This record gives sequence, C-alpha cells and structure tokens, in this order.
Amino acid sequence: MKEKVLKILKEVRPDVDFEKEKRLIDDGILDSFDIISIVSDLNEDFDIDISADELEPENFNTLDAIVVLVQSLQ
Repeated sequence: MKEKVLKILKEVRPDVDFEKEKRLIDDGILDSFDIISIVSDLNEDFDIDISADELEPENFNTLDAIVVLVQSLQ
C-alpha cells in the first residue's frame, strides 16, 4: 500500500522526496492544489472518502501519515 500511495504522491509532485520529508504541509511543500489532487487520487484508487474533517496537516505531513489515514478509512 505504501508504494501505491508513494506513486500517487510522485505523480502530483515528482520533485519531492516523500520518503525523506517530514513536514510536507507545515513547510509549505504541498499546497492546497496538491492536496486536492492527492485526495482525489487516493479516494479513487483506494475506494475511500477522505472528508473535510480529515484534511488536517498531521494527516498529510508525511508519507507514513497519509498511509495511516488511508488504512483507517478502508
């Protein structure tokens, strides 16, 4: 699953090392347009529904946090 999430992230932002970065939102590496694209792709690829309540920085600051979010919604 982690590899599939990483593939989605790299399609949106190929210039970012998602395995190394720990503050994707806090440091402004991902902007709101990136998040919209990522959420849309995650919803479609994993057949989940990420709600507005889950759009918290801590859910998108790291690759691992995104994986945990996806797992919790499956």
